Amino acid sequence: MDYSKIINKNVAALQPSGIRKFFDIVAEIPDAISLGVGEPDFVTPYGIREAAVKSIQRGYTQYTSNLGIPKLREEIATFLEQRYTLKYDAASEVLVTVGASEAIDLTLRTVLEQGDEVLIPDPSYVSYKPNVLIAGGIPKAVATTEAEEFRLTNKALKAAITPRTKAIIFAYPNNPTGAIMEKSDLEAIRETIIKHNLIVISDEIYAELTYDGLKHISIASLKGMRERTIIVSGFSKAFAMTGWRVGYVAAPKQFVAPMTKIHQYTIMCVPTAGQYAAIEALRQGREDGFSAVGEMRAQYDMRRRFVHKAFNDMGLNCFGPKGAFYAFPSVKKLGIDGEEFASKLLKSKKVAVVPGTAFGASSGKFHVRCSYATSMKNLEIAMERIGEFVREVK
Repeated sequence: MDYSKIINKNVAALQPSGIRKFFDIVAEIPDAISLGVGEPDFVTPYGIREAAVKSIQRGYTQYTSNLGIPKLREEIATFLEQRYTLKYDAASEVLVTVGASEAIDLTLRTVLEQGDEVLIPDPSYVSYKPNVLIAGGIPKAVATTEAEEFRLTNKALKAAITPRTKAIIFAYPNNPTGAIMEKSDLEAIRETIIKHNLIVISDEIYAELTYDGLKHISIASLKGMRERTIIVSGFSKAFAMTGWRVGYVAAPKQFVAPMTKIHQYTIMCVPTAGQYAAIEALRQGREDGFSAVGEMRAQYDMRRRFVHKAFNDMGLNCFGPKGAFYAFPSVKKLGIDGEEFASKLLKSKKVAVVPGTAFGASSGKFHVRCSYATSMKNLEIAMERIGEFVREVK
């Protein structure tokens, strides 16, 4: 049987995740330290875990509403209003999904027709381009630069728009750079987005992880943007709930209703215990001022400062991340690209980082992404080993 004639060509052409490639390799190397996967090293707070256990003990094991448990949708709506001044109707404008990943997939399959172009600031998270392709769209990278602090500028946005452009995936705080967009940056691109009638898919999974006293501003909160913005977020990063796979969409009901149709036929609903855990995460957070999130953010901030200084001290230019939990140093001074750097570092020093090209060819070639969502002990050992490697290469 000739399987090449059977498998969907868009799927067959997809490349495996550059992140997972190095994750799989490092798992087979004794004593290796991975700075590759963007996963909090914290255990989900006890109260959240306990809420899930209690839901099972009480027999809450049936399907829930396709949209998600009403109480969870209410908590999400309250959270968005209190934290980011965003108002959504819990009954019709919030959909609970299997992580932010399903939310992105649903969004793209809902809004894209065959051949629609989707702008993706480069570098950005690895799944955006493949998901656009799977949905029949055409991904178009919009380069950002370190000189501009990896922010999306209005000049770059205007230059990328064509008559076929339908949407833009907007991901700030950014993975892999740690860049953020402040209100003035958002205002600078707002009129262009409205003028060209673009849909904005705003991935705000790292919204709770900003530093230096900076607070996340959602692009949906700007004048004229709510009606055209689909917010994608979840509980994985801020609440250390990666394995629970609970995310959500917040958007006008005209978007949420058709998304729910796809969700109905492919997923049915998010696992019940995870939804009860998410309810407790938001309820507990509201009552104690999100102290657990704040404690984790403080630890990330300490690690962020350490890693940023370490890279610059060893002579690798490293942009100062202001959000998420990644550093994106340049290795260009060493005369090698990020792919070679990552491969040789893993082989000789047993430290795994991800080549920047995994997040976009135009801006990532001479960078690597390092996650500081791991212990200070691991970071200290890793930075010492990377320092040794840099001195040897020089």
